[in-house]
Amino acid sequence: MANPFDLKTVLLAKHAQHVVLIHFPIALFITAVAFDLIAQWTKRRGMADAAYYNLLVAAISTLPVLATGILAWQFQLDGQKLKGILLLHLVLACASIVLIWLVWRVHFRARRRAEELPRYRLAIELLGVGLVALTGHLGGFLSGVNGPS
Repeated sequence: MANPFDLKTVLLAKHAQHVVLIHFPIALFITAVAFDLIAQWTKRRGMADAAYYNLLVAAISTLPVLATGILAWQFQLDGQKLKGILLLHLVLACASIVLIWLVWRVHFRARRRAEELPRYRLAIELLGVGLVALTGHLGGFLSGVNGPS
């Protein structure tokens, strides 16, 4: 059995970093959308600020997640051609990242121009939550959490 305190084992595991890091952008994005919906409903500026900063950190945290996902593919499958659930997971992950950055950009632009947030962003945010959930669900199958891998 490996020592859980061995840094070499922790840092050089073939896919552990991706599996751990992925929870940050998922949680931050879903929380940001919840805060934005509450801010829209209650007109509370503090909730809108919380949504913005959660979106910012969620967007930034997608970068190491994407990098570790690609590294996991390279380490575990030696860069083999992707197919099936793994290919769909990668495509949906890329689409999720684009939506997370797009939502952040809409918020950033409105804040920079001191304008009201456009209403269409709510549809994009909810689409993003659904896409993130579907991507995570497929990732659960790949990791063995949701069924055999």
